[in-house]
Amino acid sequence: MTRDWDAATYDRVSAPQVEWAGRVLERLPLEGDETVLDAGCGSGSVTRMLLERLPHGRVIAVDSAPSMVEHARAALDPERAIVRRANLTELTLEEPADAAFSNAVFHWIADHDTLFRRLHAALRPGGRLVAQCGGRGNVQRFHDAAKEVACDEPYAAYLAGWQGPWNFAGAEETAERLGRAGFGEVETWLEPHPVAPPDPTGYLRSVCLGYHLEQLPEELRASYVEAVRERCGRELDYVRLNILARRPTD
Repeated sequence: MTRDWDAATYDRVSAPQVEWAGRVLERLPLEGDETVLDAGCGSGSVTRMLLERLPHGRVIAVDSAPSMVEHARAALDPERAIVRRANLTELTLEEPADAAFSNAVFHWIADHDTLFRRLHAALRPGGRLVAQCGGRGNVQRFHDAAKEVACDEPYAAYLAGWQGPWNFAGAEETAERLGRAGFGEVETWLEPHPVAPPDPTGYLRSVCLGYHLEQLPEELRASYVEAVRERCGRELDYVRLNILARRPTD
């Protein structure tokens, strides 16, 4: 399931995602002259961080959302960042990348087996995959609150029983999928990381409730966001799934 995003709002409220990305980037060893795939580049703010690690390299930045691609293209140096619109489960590269990085993306993708096969094919032998996304139990209190409000009128006619696109996988099943895709040196683990967004309404509307709001008529969207915000509380109980893997050299 693919939707467009409000890229400008996401860029403004996505401080938690940027903070996570900084920690994940520290796990990616780079010499500075590599070509790195940014798998789900969003608005481009994290891609800029990646480019700082690549003074003599470049980034292939990919996202499926048109507004994110447009925002990233405007924000990034075209000499050093190629920005493409593509679904990661259909991704092909003309030449393989030296490494792949992804932050807060994979939980939006239903088919992780196909995802990991495409990433494996996009890497040269020996190339590393370093990623983080939502894992099992991610923002469970928020989802419970969103489902409770969805059962209330007038929202129930549009949202009751709707499950959404999220895929919050566990560490063990993810390691198995990476192995089936051909990766070696696999490490996966879950990490609780609660977040209290400074702009909870804007954050929920842009980051957490986008798919919900697509199901609702325009006149119900603002009130639904406020009802969920009041019920889920200020702190979001994020759980991050961390991924380290490498394409074997032989």
